[in-house]
Amino acid sequence: MKLTSAIFACVLLALTGATAAATRPAALPGDSIYQLPMVLTDQHGKRWDWGSKRGQPQVVAMFYTSCQFTCPLIVDSGKAIEHALGPAERQRLGLLLISIDPKRDTPVALMRVAKKRGLDGAHWSLASPDASSVRAAAGVLGVRYRQLANGDFNHTSGLLLLDRDGRIVARTEHVGSVADPAFVSAVRHALLP
Repeated sequence: MKLTSAIFACVLLALTGATAAATRPAALPGDSIYQLPMVLTDQHGKRWDWGSKRGQPQVVAMFYTSCQFTCPLIVDSGKAIEHALGPAERQRLGLLLISIDPKRDTPVALMRVAKKRGLDGAHWSLASPDASSVRAAAGVLGVRYRQLANGDFNHTSGLLLLDRDGRIVARTEHVGSVADPAFVSAVRHALLP
């Protein structure tokens, strides 16, 4: 009887260990932007690590809510990409706008833009990093910016496509209400199972 219990315990331990190993996520690829540790606060006031977006392709851009010129076009670009996709594709894509102005881009300011622009919170995340992380985020995303004396920002306006593991697989500088066809094609490819 003791031998049977010992064998059962060993089998149970082996199965439990195998299950734990199977559920442990694989290591991030070396070129994943999620290698950069960064916590974001979104339009709902929720704080989360941007690596939590792993597993779902993301269209990512940097913006700031008080921008009157380029940033509304960045939002238009995201909406145009959404509209170019079918309903099932839209369900599998995330859109993430990261603020370059976390001092002013509070959850209230982010939510104001989300509501004004009709952005579905199930797919769109508008988020601010800690001020100390903005430059690093811009660096890994290839975004150049500088703050002007009046508090506004000059910045590049590209959108990036991240694969499920946070690797940059496509980029477009095309902003506005008409989606870049090559970028939409890359999005569709990233959404394939």
